Amino acid sequence: MVLMQGKGVSAGVIKGKLYFYQRPDNTVVKTAVEDLQAEKERLAAAQQASMEQLEALADKCRQETGEDSAILFETHAMFVEDEDYTAMIAEILEDEGCNAEYAVKTAGEQFAAMFAAMDDAYMQARAGDVQDVTQRIPNNLMGVAEGGIDSDEPVILAAEDLAPSETLQLDKTKILGFATRGGSGNSHTAILARTMGIPAVCGLGDGLKEEYNGRLAYIDGETGKVVLDPDEITLTTLTDKYQRQQEMKQLLLTMKGQEDVTLDGKKMMIYCNIGSPDDLGAVKANDGQGIGLFRSEFLYLAADDYPSEDEQFEAYRAVAAAMDGKRVVIRTLDIGADKQVDYFKLNKEENPAMGMRAIRICLNRPEVFRTQLRALYRASAYGKVAIMFPMITSVWEVKECRRACKSVMSELAAEGIPFNPDTEIGIMVETPASIFMAEDLAKLVDFFSVGTNDLTQYTLACDRQCNDLGKFFDPHHPAILRAIKQAADAAHKAGIWIGICGELAGDISLLPTFLAIGIDELSVSPSVVLPLRAEIRKSIAQTCTLERLE
Repeated sequence: MVLMQGKGVSAGVIKGKLYFYQRPDNTVVKTAVEDLQAEKERLAAAQQASMEQLEALADKCRQETGEDSAILFETHAMFVEDEDYTAMIAEILEDEGCNAEYAVKTAGEQFAAMFAAMDDAYMQARAGDVQDVTQRIPNNLMGVAEGGIDSDEPVILAAEDLAPSETLQLDKTKILGFATRGGSGNSHTAILARTMGIPAVCGLGDGLKEEYNGRLAYIDGETGKVVLDPDEITLTTLTDKYQRQQEMKQLLLTMKGQEDVTLDGKKMMIYCNIGSPDDLGAVKANDGQGIGLFRSEFLYLAADDYPSEDEQFEAYRAVAAAMDGKRVVIRTLDIGADKQVDYFKLNKEENPAMGMRAIRICLNRPEVFRTQLRALYRASAYGKVAIMFPMITSVWEVKECRRACKSVMSELAAEGIPFNPDTEIGIMVETPASIFMAEDLAKLVDFFSVGTNDLTQYTLACDRQCNDLGKFFDPHHPAILRAIKQAADAAHKAGIWIGICGELAGDISLLPTFLAIGIDELSVSPSVVLPLRAEIRKSIAQTCTLERLE
């Protein structure tokens, strides 16, 4: 038996083959070819594979999130067969006698530049579609695995750790669980696992060896154990635990459609955190009552250049429309620190967690901010969108954000573009400064949402990405809970609602404390919605106390 001990960051037991993530090399190099007919046949096969992939993605989106979100992939599929595009590829092949990958890349770059140079905003947005297709076809020519996993069956994905941009591009239908050498409970891999509701173990160190690739493994996301070739006692324990897990899932299904209310009538909104429109299927499957945190940075992390207004609008609109009138809180761009985007060309910082990030970037780069705000307000005409600003520390920042919103609304009104002028504006409370200034800030916004991951980091002076800090990074610290209460008191004094969207929101052991504090909303990973609802429905709010704040 091989036993590896790490830190469990997403509960559950699962069995599957270990698959070590291989970062693909999709660099296109020009080469001369002698058999042009064979090259044309390679190209045709890659185009057909691309069509089938895009049609499958469109069908998946249609089933999970509705027709609107399927349109993007249908548009990409149409472009694969576009006569002008395919004619240019064929012309480059003939004229230069080169490989198909280079011909596709060259044609794509020319088409993308042509669209980007047009005056019409809609046509400019099509440049992004061209870039997507131009990468997909060469990937199929070079055998780069779709979604990063070259396996016919679902696997336990093993890695050193995964960057935010890599987690976005994974084929999630092929992942049973995660096992990583590094990372922490706040890493993007851990957050993705909790969103998907699958087991994950991080911090396995050098014990997780690449020689184990393809071996059958068991992972326990509660205890942090990864086991190969378990002995009889260990196998029985894991099997029993898995069976109880399945029985609990069936029991929790009875919570679907039930109200989020305590036995004595205290209602609490249970919303979901999502990282992209792809997560909507999990929200609906777990009966989430809204989106409390939509991380808009996925658009920036997955792109090679600044996403256009139309690209952002399509993503926001798809989510807003799919949620059928339920609130969708979209956080504005939150990059920097552990989420770096090359094309932003941010200066290297000694302490990026306290540097140029989140709202600071937006206020320093007003055109980037304006583009996102225009997309958000346009999407507000298609659902109940709320806009949330991260990393707020002062009153002047909120006033600047509101001034930018007002300017964008004036522009859209002048252009005759529909939007909701009553779109809710909120801020993330995630710094000690925002706690101390809570009463002043509450007068300027419609809601607070406490980001407990960063609030813990900044209050306790503990790097949230450092797994070695262990017990020093304590989200249950009385200072954190007192800070949350202070923010809640300020919010209610001003007549606005307050939620929690950090990982602490899904900590069921703290539910009585949050009820006692008076938290109005908890936004959690979709997999936590039903367990949390079950706990709320057997709670009595009036008996909950603040003893954990002492």
